[in-house]
Amino acid sequence: MALLAVDIGNSHTVLGILEDSEVRAHWRIATDARRTSDEWLVVLRGLLGADIDCVSGVAVCSTVPSVLHEWRQMMDRHFAEVPHVVVEPGVRTGIPVLMDNPREVGADRIVNALAAASEFGGPAIVVDFGGTATTFDVVSAAGQYVGGAITPGIEISLEALGRRGAQLRTVELMRPRSVIAKNTVEALQSGMLFGVASQVEGVVTRMIAELGADAGEVRVIATGYLADLVLGECRVITDHSPWLTLRGLELVFRRNS
Repeated sequence: MALLAVDIGNSHTVLGILEDSEVRAHWRIATDARRTSDEWLVVLRGLLGADIDCVSGVAVCSTVPSVLHEWRQMMDRHFAEVPHVVVEPGVRTGIPVLMDNPREVGADRIVNALAAASEFGGPAIVVDFGGTATTFDVVSAAGQYVGGAITPGIEISLEALGRRGAQLRTVELMRPRSVIAKNTVEALQSGMLFGVASQVEGVVTRMIAELGADAGEVRVIATGYLADLVLGECRVITDHSPWLTLRGLELVFRRNS
């Protein structure tokens, strides 16, 4: 069975074709809230080619309601014969959500926690490096989603500096020569890269202490398209799982199809 898994984020949409839990093909495109359902179909046909006729299931999670609305229309019109699952309140995920209001937790965060609990067990912390936000999601030893944290993403922070700083500008996201920069471009790169790495280390360390667990017992899983940038500078990360969300979507699809 070829499952089309779709993670619609504020900045980017990640799509993947999964067969037997393996990501056979994947794409990342900009999330455009103006795209109509017909335009999304054109995008899918362009990306998948002949594989679009082999899709036997679709699983979607979204943090952008307007885009999700267009995806619902597209699936109802063009994938009516294909089982599809949208991760939202009321959909069985198999992971208890111990939050004040479980309905307000982003679907992608629940899916990440589910995949982490399934692949790595608990306790675990998922750090998702997105462009708009970096999210921290905590799974208990009992496999429960117990909460997390949200910080501004690397890209949005860099854009804000370039927009609000009179003598600053947007720069390429890459590792500078050193922490102590010798020019403005590298100063921005240093602040972003090493600042985020230190932030992750600090938040994760506090979360582990609050869980009452030994640091060696907790798996810290990095995901998201900006994870590669931080991996080498962040000492608390134990695992890198770039397709964690897509695999979590497959788990939800299996449970509900």
